[in-house]
Amino acid sequence: MKRWLFLIVIACLSIVVYVYGLKAAGKNNQPIVFVPKTIDKQIEFWQVVEQGVNAAAAEMGSAVKVVGTETEQDVEGQIRLLREAMAMKPKAIVLSALDYERTVPIAQEIVKAGIPLITVDSGLKGGISKSFIATDNVEAGKKAGEALIQTLPNRGQVAIINFIKGSSTSIERENGLRAAIQRDTGFQILTTYYSEGSTVKAYDITMQLLKDYPDLQGIVGLNEPSTLGAAKALHDSKKPGEVKLIGFDSSMEEIGFLEEEIIQAMVVQKPFNMGYVALKTAVQLSNGQKVEGMIDTGSEVIWKTNMFTKPNQKLLFPILDKRP
Repeated sequence: MKRWLFLIVIACLSIVVYVYGLKAAGKNNQPIVFVPKTIDKQIEFWQVVEQGVNAAAAEMGSAVKVVGTETEQDVEGQIRLLREAMAMKPKAIVLSALDYERTVPIAQEIVKAGIPLITVDSGLKGGISKSFIATDNVEAGKKAGEALIQTLPNRGQVAIINFIKGSSTSIERENGLRAAIQRDTGFQILTTYYSEGSTVKAYDITMQLLKDYPDLQGIVGLNEPSTLGAAKALHDSKKPGEVKLIGFDSSMEEIGFLEEEIIQAMVVQKPFNMGYVALKTAVQLSNGQKVEGMIDTGSEVIWKTNMFTKPNQKLLFPILDKRP
């Protein structure tokens, strides 16, 4: 009798272990969902971030599913995609939030559902995510301001072409930029303009600025499309170098404009490292490991005079640098 009772107990334990193993295996086979600001192939920054994500995923044996909106203005679309991602019960979600405040409720639902949440590049009000991997955007904005000061010794009228109103990234970069240049009374800062993540809109804004403000001395574009649109407008208006342009990021077209001296300097982030570290952090978090609450991936100012140094070549062509 005791022998039969022992066998029954062993059989029950085996079933429990088997079921638990199935559940654990199912969890381990679930992908990490990466939600960038946009899947627009024309914006190289996000393509490089995704390369970093994929490199880390391959190294750590993790599956990744990438979902995103076509534009950086579609906040409701991103919220809908996040709700769909929740239903998949992924190992973790890596998110670049389109809006600092409006994305908060769905982020809270994700955390409440027990899904590890990592934010990358653009964060959320209240610090909801377990870890935020990004450039220190206030510091990067200050670097853009300092580059503008260096480029315009006589100061004068300057315009800011920002990107998405309400994005934490855009808010912080502009705050840093203004902090750097408002200390100098020689600058007259015009109203902030928003490209809404569109090169075409940044082009139109710049053309109108050149028409309305003939004494305009400088422009700062706070992301890739804003910078690229402004550079194309300056090129087409036959005023390359007359109006100084400080930009952000490092698409191939931007690099060409830097060589032509239409762009005077670019604040370059490290998007490959950003994606790599974000995915690695998400895997660690999903495995129950402790992670850092904030990871600054850094930024550098690139001028034509220093663009061919070996470290800066790695920044301008980040796929060459496979590790942080």
